[in-house]
Amino acid sequence: MRISYFKPSRRFDFNPHPFDIGNPFGNWYGHYDHHFLKVLYKRNESEYPEFYNRHLNYFLEQNPTKTPFDLFEHVSHIVKDGLEQLVKEDKNDSRHEANMNRKTTLRSFQKYLKSIDEWNHDKTKNEVIADQGTEIIKLKAELANLKKELKEARKLETPDYINIADGYRDTLFDLILQIQELQLPDGKELVLSQTQAAWTKMLCKYFREGDKELNHDTTRRYFPSDKKEPGVKHALIQPKHKLFQIKMAAKRSQS
Repeated sequence: MRISYFKPSRRFDFNPHPFDIGNPFGNWYGHYDHHFLKVLYKRNESEYPEFYNRHLNYFLEQNPTKTPFDLFEHVSHIVKDGLEQLVKEDKNDSRHEANMNRKTTLRSFQKYLKSIDEWNHDKTKNEVIADQGTEIIKLKAELANLKKELKEARKLETPDYINIADGYRDTLFDLILQIQELQLPDGKELVLSQTQAAWTKMLCKYFREGDKELNHDTTRRYFPSDKKEPGVKHALIQPKHKLFQIKMAAKRSQS
């Protein structure tokens, strides 16, 4: 059973997709590898991914039992054989310039294939082992950095929390909202956060009400991202919970 490797142009189609291979008359299947290279020679490096994936998708559709590696291996052999053939033909001076351009294209495409080679197709066993050793060293270094970062982060962690008197959650929320509006004598804000998420996360992480965790979604309703247009889900602090008012202290005379 013949395997269809590359997406062919349609029969009698005189304006085919530039990535498809073949000719309008269809008498070319025995030399499909040459036609693949013929189309490849016209491609630039930026087109390689789209060009290759177009044929890969076609290959997998036409051959359900095959894998991406099967096409990758086949294309690698075609490109390698094509490059070796060009080296042999390069003795003909009349075609030297054309061959040089084609060799440049094939070597460029080999680099692309190498960049997507997840199977270590052209590497020796020793090269694979060396690469794995390098990757292990890299991963160990990353792990050491992550452990260091985790250790630093844990310095700020605590199993303790601040307990709000049962029923007075909204009173604390009101105080937090007041703090956000406080201004210093020079007009600058006392505290500033780019988003309200910092406040809701702080409250849910470090505060409890009657020893019970605060619900994040509920808490977020009191701290809308846009205070001018808080939205329909915004929750207001009821007057009965507004027990305190934060004011600037009177200036003290200096003795």
